[in-house]
Amino acid sequence: MSLLNDIRNLFQIFTRRFGFLSKDCCQAEGYDISLVQSHILYEVDRQPYPSMQQVADTLGTDITTFSRQVQSLVKRDLVKKTPDAHDRRVYLLSLTDEGKRVIAEINRQMNDYLEQIFAGMNESEKDMVIQSIQLLNENIKKTTKCCSGPLG
Repeated sequence: MSLLNDIRNLFQIFTRRFGFLSKDCCQAEGYDISLVQSHILYEVDRQPYPSMQQVADTLGTDITTFSRQVQSLVKRDLVKKTPDAHDRRVYLLSLTDEGKRVIAEINRQMNDYLEQIFAGMNESEKDMVIQSIQLLNENIKKTTKCCSGPLG
C-alpha cells in the first residue's frame, strides 16, 4: 500500500471512529440531533447573531440545503430566525432557551468524549496531537477542495 493510501485509510478509520458517518450525532435534552444540526447549533452559539449565509459559508454548505436544516431547528424551537433590521432579506440566527440547553448538553458530551480520548496520553502527546491537528487544518485551508466545500 502506498503512503497516500495509508494516510487515506487513517482518515477513513478516524472518520468512522469519531462518528462522522452516524445519522444522529447525539441525543440532548430529548432531541435526536444530526451531525449537520449539531454544527449549525455550534456555529450559531459561537457567533453573535450570524446571518444564515454566514453560517452556511462557515459550514461550506449551499444555502438551500442549509435553509432546510435551519427550518427543522426552528420548528423544534431550537433556533430563532429574525429579519435583519437593515436588510429584511437577510435573516439572523440565534438560539432559543431550549437551543441553548441542547448545545450546552452537546458541548458537555463532546468534552467528556474528548477527555476520554486524551486520557490515555501524557501532556507531550496531547500537545503533539493538538499541534498536528492545527497544522493539518492550516494546510487543508490552503488547498483546493476535495469532494465537498471547505469547512470553516
